[in-house]
Amino acid sequence: MTPTVPLAAPTRRPPARFAQPVAGDLALACVSVTPEHNNAQVFEIFGRHRELGSLPVLEDGRPIGLINRALFLSQIAKPFHKELFEKKSCIAFMDKQPLVVDAAVTVEQLALLTVESGEKALADGFLITEQGRFTGVGYGLDLMRVIAEQQAERNRHIMQSIDYASVIQRSMLGVSSAALQRRLRDACLIWEPRDTVGGDFYLFQDDADGWFAAVADCTGHGVPGAFLTLIAHAALKQALERHGPRDPALLMTEVSQAIKAALGQLDGAGSASNDGLDAAFLWFDAASSRLSFAGARTPLLLHEPGQAGVEVIDADRLGLGYADTPADARWTCRHIDLRPGAVVLACTDGLVDQIGGPKAIAFGRRRLREALVRHGELPMADLGAALMQELASYQGSQLRRDDLTLFGFRLN
Repeated sequence: MTPTVPLAAPTRRPPARFAQPVAGDLALACVSVTPEHNNAQVFEIFGRHRELGSLPVLEDGRPIGLINRALFLSQIAKPFHKELFEKKSCIAFMDKQPLVVDAAVTVEQLALLTVESGEKALADGFLITEQGRFTGVGYGLDLMRVIAEQQAERNRHIMQSIDYASVIQRSMLGVSSAALQRRLRDACLIWEPRDTVGGDFYLFQDDADGWFAAVADCTGHGVPGAFLTLIAHAALKQALERHGPRDPALLMTEVSQAIKAALGQLDGAGSASNDGLDAAFLWFDAASSRLSFAGARTPLLLHEPGQAGVEVIDADRLGLGYADTPADARWTCRHIDLRPGAVVLACTDGLVDQIGGPKAIAFGRRRLREALVRHGELPMADLGAALMQELASYQGSQLRRDDLTLFGFRLN
């Protein structure tokens, strides 16, 4: 009779640092039996090792089956079964098709094999081999723990990458923010991504004759949106270098064509992607106090002193870069002569589309216009804070739906 292998303390092969976890890392040493063992001996082994859930059956060191403790004890406890089977080989009660995996199989592959094998592989465990010879038993709970730890580690690395991407994005925007503070005494600029990084961006550029500003909402939010902001921001910077800041409509055409080329969307409906941005581009001529505005689905709000309401400067209903935007598309440049004290505001749709209120509907442009009238006499920094407070009160317990960017200034 082949002697029973003594029960060893649970041991696993320590995984190499940063290595992909494999099945061998889950192998636990345990007792085993051979076909020469009878059921009486199996009964005695289960009695001595109450922690043992399954018992491997080996032949010449190679696994041929697995005996489930609960199933074995329930069968042997049936009337007359002990007398009938105790002297017979243990293979009578073994699972002849247990899950057997090589120690080099990755835990992801092992998880798939376990699911394909059904619940018994999770409940009874699986047999681990090296070059066909038994090395230990693995259990479903240990597999799930390793998978969970691996996923947590991946998530940690992803979040570290996203956090660093946020640093890059904020640094990119910080240049414009600093230029805005130097040039405009009474202005507000709010940028709130829904996630750590966002799909909105802004740009402010000072010039000897005035200044240029852009507020843009790229497709998506989070990481995909942030990638597109980098492409769009670079395209706008290149357009400014080529054409200067004085024609916002021309800049929109340049940015749209650059986005289409970068994303392979020149073929229209045949393109694999359909991404782009909505935006407001502004050029302010300091000598004439004239504002030139081009909008791609992003209108401008104008509140002048003494007015009871807010004028909406409409935008063109055509986004930049999208597959269905014609390559030769042109946008309209509108010119507005501003009076001292006039307040100009541009924002992405993350503000007006935010759900809230008792009816769970969008904040909307009407509420934004009314809030602008109520707070129109405040300094712009305070006006921006008041608008955000009204939005937060309206939003209530609703989740933030999108990124939000708001730019405003008062002509002094």
